[in-house]
Amino acid sequence: MTSFNYIASFFLIALGLYAIVLKHNLIKTVVGMCVMDYGVNLLIISIGFNPGGTAPIFTQGELTAASYFVDPIPQALTLTSIVIGACVTALTLALVIKLEEQYGTLDTREIRRLRG
Repeated sequence: MTSFNYIASFFLIALGLYAIVLKHNLIKTVVGMCVMDYGVNLLIISIGFNPGGTAPIFTQGELTAASYFVDPIPQALTLTSIVIGACVTALTLALVIKLEEQYGTLDTREIRRLRG
């Protein structure tokens, strides 16, 4: 199961990178950034997964040397990454709207040519 997660995360990262590098529409570039962010989040969660692990919530009497629990740090990093990704997406879309108002197009080749 985890190898499927790794394959899916690398596929999402590659798909997002493809959209960022090779597409000339600004909306497609923003969508590529979001897809790449989702791939990185899936990779972080997959790395932090331990099969058979339990939640790290123990009282002092329950904690033994044989306790095997999941590290909560990757989950916290992913939650932070989701919030930051949403803010970056909102800011990027606001900039795309302003560029479309200014230049009248979303094509990056046309925006570079206008220099206005």
